[in-house]
Amino acid sequence: MAGSEFTGTSVPGTLTGTLDESDRADRALAKASGLSRERIKTLIAQGKVAVAGAVVRSASARVGAGAAFAIEVPPPEPLAAEPQAIPLDIVFEDEHLVIVDKPAGMVVHPAAGNRDGTLVNALLHHCRGRLSGINGVVRPGIVHRIDKDTSGLLVVAKTDTAHEGLARQFADHSIDRSYLAVCAGHPNPAAGTVSGRIGRSDANRKKMAVLPPDSQRGKHAVTHYRTVKLLDGCALIECRLETGRTHQVRVHCSSIGHPLLGDPVYGRTPAALRPLLRQIGFARQALHAASLGFDHPVTGERVEFRAELPADMRELIDQTTR
Repeated sequence: MAGSEFTGTSVPGTLTGTLDESDRADRALAKASGLSRERIKTLIAQGKVAVAGAVVRSASARVGAGAAFAIEVPPPEPLAAEPQAIPLDIVFEDEHLVIVDKPAGMVVHPAAGNRDGTLVNALLHHCRGRLSGINGVVRPGIVHRIDKDTSGLLVVAKTDTAHEGLARQFADHSIDRSYLAVCAGHPNPAAGTVSGRIGRSDANRKKMAVLPPDSQRGKHAVTHYRTVKLLDGCALIECRLETGRTHQVRVHCSSIGHPLLGDPVYGRTPAALRPLLRQIGFARQALHAASLGFDHPVTGERVEFRAELPADMRELIDQTTR
């Protein structure tokens, strides 16, 4: 990477090099080191990052181009998760990564209340220890996530090199991702772009929201949508993400008055459609991660993957087709 000479690219160890540009510490260090900004922020808070010989105290501190940096990366903490023989729908796998079509209802990573039955538990069994562990607290191979009740594609890293390469592409928004969703009503215009900073809602800290234009909180988010099919009281839409913020599609669709059917957090399903959802037992947000495209982090080849709509969303669409 231009401007950086690494002396310890695998972890645990120390990463050293020089910064490529003047910027906030977290941004400049993430670009120069290949670690994610969130990982950099954690290491800064732990006092493990130095620039120009001085310990960096704040992620927002300004740093200069050409300054030498050193990042001490501690060994990952043990993961309190056990391998479990849970069936996985593997779309693609090689020695570097695996593409999984996650079913709705499966949590990605163990947490309070979901210690087992997660995608990580399944991956630990399937890959038998051959997973990247560069997240600090080990979250084997997890480069990105989708919500528990969202179905579809996830890429999982089996090596640190693959993890770092994928993380860089997520950070620079060069990964192509599209979702299929069923939203309330018929969007007008039928295609468009929703943008705005997404952050914690002032009214409910458990929810995300599109923040006021002058807000300095949150993160810039852009979603491009188009109507695929008009349905009875709803519509099948495709959403392409420029960014990948928490609950981005759900928040953006709700913000333009077209919340996803079945979404318990960001909008109410229209009264006329509630009996149908109860009848067919549809009890989740109607959202599916349908496609994923990126440069293979080791071979450099551009790869593209698709996952067909799951049965519950197909039934929802069939039942609302005019």
